[in-house]
Order: sequence, then structure tokens, then C-alpha cells
Amino acid sequence: MNIKTRLIGYGFASLAFLLALGACGIWAVQKLVDGAQLSAVGTTAMHRQMGADMMHDALRGDVLSAALAAHMQQAGQRADIEAALAEHTKSFQDNIKELTELQLDKDIVAAVGTARPLMDAYIKDSQSMLALAFDNPADFEVQFPRFMESFGKLEKAMAALSELIEKETGETRAAAAQNSAFSQKLMTSVLVVAALSLAALSLTIASSILRSIRQVLAAVDNLNSGESDLGQRLPVFNDEFARLGKGLNEFIAHLENIVAQVRSGTETIASASSQIASGNLDLSARTEQQAASLQETAASMEQLTSTVRNNTENANQANQLAVSAADIASKGGEIVSQVVDTMNSISASSRKIADIISVIDGIAFQTNILALNAAVEAARAGEQGRGFAVVASEVRNLAQRSAAAAKEIKSLIDDSVGEVEAGGALVNRAGSTMEEIVTSVQRVTDIMGEISVASQEQEAGIKQVNTAIGQMDDVTQQNAALVEQAAAAASAMHEHATQLAEVVSVFKLSGSAAQRSAPVLAARPDMLRLAA
Repeated sequence: MNIKTRLIGYGFASLAFLLALGACGIWAVQKLVDGAQLSAVGTTAMHRQMGADMMHDALRGDVLSAALAAHMQQAGQRADIEAALAEHTKSFQDNIKELTELQLDKDIVAAVGTARPLMDAYIKDSQSMLALAFDNPADFEVQFPRFMESFGKLEKAMAALSELIEKETGETRAAAAQNSAFSQKLMTSVLVVAALSLAALSLTIASSILRSIRQVLAAVDNLNSGESDLGQRLPVFNDEFARLGKGLNEFIAHLENIVAQVRSGTETIASASSQIASGNLDLSARTEQQAASLQETAASMEQLTSTVRNNTENANQANQLAVSAADIASKGGEIVSQVVDTMNSISASSRKIADIISVIDGIAFQTNILALNAAVEAARAGEQGRGFAVVASEVRNLAQRSAAAAKEIKSLIDDSVGEVEAGGALVNRAGSTMEEIVTSVQRVTDIMGEISVASQEQEAGIKQVNTAIGQMDDVTQQNAALVEQAAAAASAMHEHATQLAEVVSVFKLSGSAAQRSAPVLAARPDMLRLAA
């Protein structure tokens, strides 16, 4: 598998984990929204029930106020009391109507259905009792026990309804807390699995790339060392380093052939220079042989020039592949940035839910204020308002409990927002990792560019060597006409050949290359006889 495929696979794996994390976050937020809506319905139901219960007591208070006014012969208050009774009746009916319109549990709906006929009967009794209080006080006293019995039946029905609503609200809060805890565990598990998987995948990809780079560097170090073993070759790669490894192996093979030829040539030149030193008769023939050897060397240098040119082209192709890999890694970084935006949207949705909870908390606070005002009014009423004061106290307690529940839900929402923000931070870290990958790929691109430049410089150097060899050939032709100078040149050539042999001896040749260089020593046995 090449490096490009591995990096693309890493990008898709990162995207898959991020999508899974985003799906978990959306699911968790949806669960919290559902819980908040159910909690809001429960709170509204409690408010409507408490309002109806207060009107239930208010109707009794209106009847008692009418009896008191009639007893004190204050008939002028009848219109005010009747108006208050009508207002309380309408409020009572409106609260029960709004309660029936909510999406409530079937048991609560059944309890509302049970209380509604009792409410209608109680309202009629209240209206008739108010009229009797002013018109027929004696009959009022006879009917009052029956009125209180109707009041008691409705009181029990309202208490049962209140208990069911409180139970349903408590179960809703417990379910919301359980969903929040499960969501946190699920997102944490997905984050851990994603982090471990991506870390393992990153280490695997980095290890495979570094392994290829180390092998190439080892081959280059072998060439630069004092004892170069030209018989060693790079292994076959399966990625973008395959062309580089192949080109380097070919370069080493060509270099090995050149070293073998140079080694054999230096030994031949040394033998020829010794024979030239023993007599000027063979100087001309030896000079021609030297010229031929130089021509062979020039041809070999031309081959080396072609090889270096091919190596330069391969380095340019590898540089283009590295640039393509950098573009792909940059696209992966853009995808991670898009996932960061998605996480920010999820966080904004969670904050909106927190605002809804704040509204619920404000409703509870206003209910508490209303209960306090009712308590103040009950205190002003004296003994007649004592029962109403008790109800106002209960309403205030329920409002405080509702506010506390809203604060708990808000705390859960805040925790969820924190988790989402933490997820966003992890995604940001994933984006930073992608940027580091892009930087690393860019460094590889720069290195390949440097290799390309070095190959071009090497090609220019070899051309200079070819020019120098041509100049040496001209000098050799001139030496053929100068016998005395040829002897001195032959001696100097022998020394240079010895030095060159020492320099070339640092390269270790493979068995086949050593065999190719061996026959050269035995190619001209007559030269050895002449030297003797």
C-alpha cells in the first residue's frame, strides 16, 4: 500500500470517528431537549393544578365572605362578592381547561376527568350558597354542611391530581438525569476509541514511512562511508519510495561497474607505465593504449551522465508526488475544520436549551412572588384568610421546588455543554494533527527538491569530468611525439595509477563485478614479459 493510499485511509478513518462523535452529540442533545420539554409540561401542569386548587379555596372564601356580609347586614358588598365569585369561577375553569390541553399521562387525564364533574357541582353550589347567604340566611345554615361536603370531595380529587402530577414530574426528571449520564458515558467511550484508533493508525503509517526513509539513508551512508560496499542493494518497496529505491539501486550498480572498470583500468595503466619505463620502443604503442583506455573511460562517464540524468527525472517525479500528498493532507485538514463548525453548532443548541430552562426558572420565581402576595393578602384577611394562607404557603413551597428542579436541569445542560466543548477541543487537536502531517509532507517535498538540485549539480560535475578526460587525451597524443617527455610522463602516470588504485580499493565489489575486473590483468601477458 503506497503512502497516498495510507494517508487517504487515515483521513477517512478520522472523518468516520468524527461523524460518529457528532451523531452521539446530536442524539444526546435531542434526549436533553425531550427531557426539557417533558419537564416544562410537568411544571405547567403543576402551575395549572395549583391555580385551580387556589380557586377551589377562593370560592369557599367568597361563600364565607357573603355569609359574613349578610350577618353584618352589609348588603352593599353583594355585588363585589358576586364579581369576585365570577372571576374565581372563570379562573378555576380556565386552569382546568388548560390542564386538559397538555400532553399528560393517562392516569393524570383520568384524574382530571374525575375532578371536573365535582368542580362543576362545586361551582353551582357556591353560586347558590352565595345567593342564600343574602336572600335566606336560615336556609344557608341548613345547606352549608352539604356545601362543605362538596368542598371536601373536590379537595380529595384535587389532592389526588396533585400527587399524580408530582409523581409524573419526578419520573420525568429522573429519566432526564439518566439520559444525560448515559450520553456522557457514550460520548466518552466514542472519544476514547477514536483517540486510540487514530493514534495506532498514525503510528503505523509513520513507522512504515520512516522505515523506508531509514533504508534509503542507510544506502546513502554506505556510499559516503570510508569502506563502501557496492554489493549491497536496497529492498523492493511497495510505496512512493519504490522509484527512488529502484533508481538508487541502478545508480549503485552503474557505479559498481564503473569502479570495476576504473580498478581494472588503473591496474592496466600501472602495468603499461612500467613497461614504458623499461624502454621507449614500446612508448608509442603504450601511449595509444592509454588513449584507448581514456576513451573507454569517457564513454563510461557518458553512461554515468545519462544515469544521473535519469535519476534527476525520477527525483522530480517523486517531488511531484510529494506535492500531491501535501494537497491531499490539506484537504483532510479542511474536513476537520468543517467538523469543528458542526461541534460549535451542537454547543449553540445546548445553550438554547439552557435559555429555555432559565425561562422555566423565571416562571417558578414569579409563582413564588404571587404566593408571597397571596400570603400577605391572607394575613390581612385575618382568621378568614388563614386557610388561604396555608394554601399560599404550599404554593410557594411548590414554586421553590420547581425552581430547584429547573436549576438541576440547567446544571445538567451546562455539563452537557461542557462535554460538547471538550469534544470540540479534541476535534481542534485532530485538526492540529492534520496540520502537522501537512508540515511533514511539505518537509519531504523540500527534501525531494534538494535531491533533484543535487542530481543536477552532479550531472554538471560529470560533464566537467568528461571535459577533463578529453583534455587528458590531447595531452597523451602530444606525448607520442616526445619520447623523452613520454618517459617522464609514463613514470608520473604510474604513480597516479597507483594512487587511483588505492582510492578505488575502498569500494567493495560484488563477486560478479570482481570477476569482470579480474580478466583485465591477464589480457596482455606480453606486456608483463616486456616489463621483465
